[in-house]
Amino acid sequence: MIALSLGSGMSGCKSKKKLVREQAAAEYARKVETAKQDLLSIINDEGNMSLQEKESKLQRVKDMNINVPEILALTREAEEVIEAEKEAMRKKWEEENKKKTEAVSLSLADYFALVAGASSVKNANMKIHEALKLFASPNTPVLIIVSQEGDLVDYDRPTTAKKYLEYLKDQKKNLNEIENIEYDDNGKIKLLELIKKDY
Repeated sequence: MIALSLGSGMSGCKSKKKLVREQAAAEYARKVETAKQDLLSIINDEGNMSLQEKESKLQRVKDMNINVPEILALTREAEEVIEAEKEAMRKKWEEENKKKTEAVSLSLADYFALVAGASSVKNANMKIHEALKLFASPNTPVLIIVSQEGDLVDYDRPTTAKKYLEYLKDQKKNLNEIENIEYDDNGKIKLLELIKKDY
């Protein structure tokens, strides 16, 4: 009888272990399937998910630490999709920023020419007033490059947007070209770099 009860106790213990193993296997299979569906939703997305949602979903899958070849391959594919989307966004941003810079450069260059070539002081002052609206403030720094050797740049004495426009009005000639423009968060010029035309 003792042997019989020991035998049934051992078989009960074995079946409990088997059940635990089966449950763990089923749980792992569910985990793998969830990861697979999440990765496929990133790869096959047609604009329904934001980049941030995709990155969060990918990170959740990575945090699961599933070392199944199919999941690892899909993870790489999802990473490539996200990276391609980031690159496209970067290019779009750069293109928009370039257009914006060109537009402001043109209008700034126009203002410089109009101030320098104004027919009267009154007219020049009016153009100065309009041009200053492009800047964060009348005291926005204006740097003029006088020489450049590799990374070494030599600037003339720093001035401000207002002073530079006043200088153009007095000199009646514009000897510098726009080299670089930096903007603040409101799209106003916070730094202007010029370079001598004959440089």
